[in-house]
Amino acid sequence: MSDLPGPQLHPALEPFAFLLGTWRGSGEGSYPTIDTFGYNEEVTFGHVGKPFLAYSQKTKHADTGLPLHAETGYWRPIGEAGTDGIEVILAHPTGIGESLAGAFTANDGGGVFDLRCEQPSLSATAKSVTETTRRFVIDGDVLSYDVAMAAVGLELTHHLRAELHRA
Repeated sequence: MSDLPGPQLHPALEPFAFLLGTWRGSGEGSYPTIDTFGYNEEVTFGHVGKPFLAYSQKTKHADTGLPLHAETGYWRPIGEAGTDGIEVILAHPTGIGESLAGAFTANDGGGVFDLRCEQPSLSATAKSVTETTRRFVIDGDVLSYDVAMAAVGLELTHHLRAELHRA
């Protein structure tokens, strides 16, 4: 085991340092084509000293504890320290890739991210998803979010909502 210090946070990430660490909580999912379900979730934000945050997410069914979903990717500030917004690049094991972009509004307890992916990348076997939006609100040690998607021929519709707490 090394006693060496970790890398310095890149200056472009300083406005987003409040995201770093692990967040855990629960949420609920729904969509017109599926039954409503509850889930438990863990999200981790880390860094390696470069101008991006590494992101990983995994969920388990609230009742059975069985894995439901996972995604991984990177959060990248646009412009000087995110002054022009943020990009989020995500990969899903279901064959979907999201390249989201949007605004960041800072507040005393963290901030709000409003993100949109207008054209997800789909593998040959992925379900048809034509748009996604994500809104993250961080207030101190609470991270909440809402996700909507347009999929399988339906217009943009609510899909996920959760509240996570800093671990």
